[in-house]
Amino acid sequence: FDSDNSSGDFSEANHKVPEMLDLDPHQSSRTGKHNGETEIQENGIKRHRTSLPAPMFSRSDFSVWSILKKCIGLELSKITMPIVFNEPLSFLQRITEYMEHIYLINKACSHADPLERMQAVAAFAVSAVASQWERTGKPFNPLLGETYELTREDLGFRFISEQVSHHPPISAFYSEGLNKDFIFHGSIYPKLKFWGKSIEAEPRGTITLELLKHNEAYTWTNPTCCVHNVIIGKLWLEQYGVVEIVNHSTGDKCVLNFKPCGLFGKELHRVEGYIQDKHRKKLCVIYGKWTECLWCTDPTTYETYKKSEKRGGEQKKKSSEEDIKSENDEADDMPEVQDTVQFIPGSKLLWRINCRPPNSSQMYNFTSFAVSLNELEKGMEATLAPTDCRLRPDIRNMENGNMDVASKEKERLEEKQRAARKERAKDEVEWHTRWFHQGTNPYTGTPDWLYSGGYFDRNFSDCPDIY
Repeated sequence: FDSDNSSGDFSEANHKVPEMLDLDPHQSSRTGKHNGETEIQENGIKRHRTSLPAPMFSRSDFSVWSILKKCIGLELSKITMPIVFNEPLSFLQRITEYMEHIYLINKACSHADPLERMQAVAAFAVSAVASQWERTGKPFNPLLGETYELTREDLGFRFISEQVSHHPPISAFYSEGLNKDFIFHGSIYPKLKFWGKSIEAEPRGTITLELLKHNEAYTWTNPTCCVHNVIIGKLWLEQYGVVEIVNHSTGDKCVLNFKPCGLFGKELHRVEGYIQDKHRKKLCVIYGKWTECLWCTDPTTYETYKKSEKRGGEQKKKSSEEDIKSENDEADDMPEVQDTVQFIPGSKLLWRINCRPPNSSQMYNFTSFAVSLNELEKGMEATLAPTDCRLRPDIRNMENGNMDVASKEKERLEEKQRAARKERAKDEVEWHTRWFHQGTNPYTGTPDWLYSGGYFDRNFSDCPDIY
């Protein structure tokens, strides 16, 4: 939701802030320190926080319908949403969550077999959307020129992103291994539409992973994300669409089908696909759930199992569908299929989702990795670019539970951005990005935003004043 051009129908600062949820008092003491003081483990590795400074606010007193009822079928680029529907992260930080399962990139780098490398890359592509499970809060729209950096020496990477365009909203990112073993980059342009009971986010832009040791490059786009029951009922989301991962060096391709929910929720969260070589010969089959795990097996075993299941499971299938329908009728149209992925004997596990913190439901359903993203460590402010997300006052105040202040700050920042744009138009001055430039993806030939370099030299003297 790009809120630069507000509809003017809703003033967040004047809206009543709902009561705060209770948080386990012992949870906030697990790290001992917040907002700038990070403990150091005995081995010298930084221990990142395990909880937020304040719990999330209840959204039960707010109606999305009062805001969205005029927007059915439209692209949500000029709608201001109340801050209570946000989560205290910028979209640039949400993109950084791709790196949560970086061990899969490391695994791909270590494999000598190109098939095993593709399997690891496919698992990484699926894991990149796993953090969205039950994350129904909206990340803050990045301001034009906003940046986010993250260096994780314990995980072996550093990451930089920049909001390079505001209309349309485009976020560009670049990450590299500290051991110079991979480069991961891309640009994201999410197209959002409201369809009455759901909001659909169609991803646009290419994602590229380069394995430098193997001289290989993989490209793909993410599946479509849809949030249901935005008017009434319990919010839930699904991912659907076909994702094609191409190895531009070998010609191998992985085709992953993120299946839509389907009748009775039977296909909810399921992913099925295959890897084929440049001659279109299937090398393996991949199956699982993007919310749970991913397996692979050889095509012959998979087909044999499916035929056997079809012959012997018709009655069981009918009974199961009736049970699922009964459960769904009692759950506000939200599919609650409780079965796990059906394991096929002989399959190899490619990836399994990480467990979330104990109080994740009171922390916007953040993963442990997400909880740490907005942490402002001691001394960090002196080295960060002045455009870094961690320095945004609206996000910082929301994270600390100061919702009234956060709403006012959000309105102030948006007005400042509008005024700056009008001033540039008046003076006929074009906006120039700082860390990325427009170019062509060297592997797909499509338009892309490429890293210009130099960020980690930390010369921030010409960074814009956006906060």
